[in-house]
Amino acid sequence: MQGRVLVVDDEKAMVLALKGLLGKEGYHVETAGSGEEALRRIETGSFHVVITDLSMNGVGGMQVLEHAKRVDPDLAVVMITAYGSEKIAVQAMKLGAVDYVPKPFDNDELRLVVRRVMDTVLLRRDHRRLLEQVQGAFGFERIVGQSPAMRRLFETIDKIADTDVTVLIRGASGTGKELVANALHYRSPRRTKPLVKMNCAALSQELVESELFGHEKGAFTGAIARREGKFEAADGGTLFLDEVGDMPLETQAKLLRAIQEKEFERVGGNLPIRVDVRLIAATNQDLESAVRAGRFREDLYYRLRVVELAIPPLAERREDIPLLIDHFLKEAARRFGRDPKPLTGEALRACVGHEWRGNVRELRSAVEQALLLAPGAEITAADLFGRPVEAAPAAAPLPASFREAKTAWWRTSSATSSARRSAAMPATSPRRPRRSACTARTCSRRCASSV
Repeated sequence: MQGRVLVVDDEKAMVLALKGLLGKEGYHVETAGSGEEALRRIETGSFHVVITDLSMNGVGGMQVLEHAKRVDPDLAVVMITAYGSEKIAVQAMKLGAVDYVPKPFDNDELRLVVRRVMDTVLLRRDHRRLLEQVQGAFGFERIVGQSPAMRRLFETIDKIADTDVTVLIRGASGTGKELVANALHYRSPRRTKPLVKMNCAALSQELVESELFGHEKGAFTGAIARREGKFEAADGGTLFLDEVGDMPLETQAKLLRAIQEKEFERVGGNLPIRVDVRLIAATNQDLESAVRAGRFREDLYYRLRVVELAIPPLAERREDIPLLIDHFLKEAARRFGRDPKPLTGEALRACVGHEWRGNVRELRSAVEQALLLAPGAEITAADLFGRPVEAAPAAAPLPASFREAKTAWWRTSSATSSARRSAAMPATSPRRPRRSACTARTCSRRCASSV
């Protein structure tokens, strides 16, 4: 990116000399012949660095400095001072100037000063732009939902994100626990520091402790060099421990001490290491049952569960499924370079009624696969589930209440049972021939009709 410089001086020769010198360095240079003109240009132009003379007729360099910092706090101001005015230059730096160059100055010295200041300004702006992009990516925009449960979740995140409180995120696999951890970190004052993640279930019992706290050289077989752990890497930022319920009991005790004392020792080391880390943990397990079974420490459980965030499974917020589908379709089309395809009405109804045992992760995979492989202009239920889905009869309206649904089900079941009984019986049952009545009073047979 080409840096933009504003040169301010009431001496025309000085202005031309600085413009030629800095122009050869590749900067886009504009000039102002007075302090008044500089004030106007600062308000209308997007400069990275202002080089101004300290002593000018009318509006001086100090006023230019104050105005520049008021308009754009990130605008870097370099002062050019006359001999013997170093005290004033120091005062200017206290007010926000980044550096000063005394007259007569050396051209190489000025080049170095401007280059260093420009690199710092551009790096800071790029960092802020990247941070804004990251906040957009890991903010609520990727946690899609408008159901009451999700709105409560968003409200709680907003309340606790700017604190250092320890958070336990609970939810089934695929519900988005990592996205919630991202939102907590990037909405906190620690967002400029690292967010370090560790999956406790992905490592063997022997490696979890080393991964978490680091190790010294020779601490165990294969430890050929000192290595810092996740706690050290997250110093000043946030440590996210996913699947914390799978952590071994021995490591749980050391984690508890690290949380309480904010210090730990590397594996094989004796030197305590102090860190400033915010801890976020997540699990899909029933930790209460694990505590009763002795598989998880009760004191660690309460240490982690200062604030608990529960993410509902997708089956409990079906009203969010159309929003999620639209979000995943747009995201996949942009990532794969494909045109977005809409879902047919039948496919959307099938998605809302599907069980989705894999939760949001399963839904996303199904949508992405259907977008890539669906042969038609629309995505059908067969494209999503790999099989045709029987559509409900069009004449059967949806019940208005659960009571109506139960009544309709009972009537349907009764009618079905009656039909089955009728189908099991012959169409006409043969009748037993009626025995004629005997009229004789003295009959050798004992007829049913005899008196």
